[in-house]
Amino acid sequence: MASSGEILVKELDKRASGQAFEVILAPDAKGEIPLPPPKEKKEMSLEEIQKKLEAAEERRKSHEAEVLKHLAEKREHEKEVLKKAMEENNNFSKTAEEKLNQKMEANKENRTARMAALNEKFKEKVGLPFFSVILTSFSAILNLRENFKLKGPGYGNGMLVEIPCTLFKVILN
Repeated sequence: MASSGEILVKELDKRASGQAFEVILAPDAKGEIPLPPPKEKKEMSLEEIQKKLEAAEERRKSHEAEVLKHLAEKREHEKEVLKKAMEENNNFSKTAEEKLNQKMEANKENRTARMAALNEKFKEKVGLPFFSVILTSFSAILNLRENFKLKGPGYGNGMLVEIPCTLFKVILN
């Protein structure tokens, strides 16, 4: 056991893995600092209590107003987001409809050009006026075929469209 002034070191255990010591510090020479006596609570008057209650009520109302303001801002933001999404959806729908109309117009023009070319070819081959009636019927059949393609297999009977077209192709060749 060794000591030096205020510190006392005591050896506890010696092992192969190491040593254990206990260090004891001497008590403070100055002594303990006395704690000040607890403050006496002064009696609160009814007016002071009322003022504190009013201040607490004001804080509560202020906090409630702040929360309501935050919720109103959040709702306004949600409305703006929904409005923007609806506008984008409408713009997309309009664009898609315009593209579809352009494609349909291009298909119609191509069909008209094909019909005119077929009409010329038919007039050159046959040269008879009654075949223009057949050509008009063929045009109606092509319109029916286009409607069948646009509206799907539930529209009309596909066989009625295919048979006259095949017959007309045979007549042309």
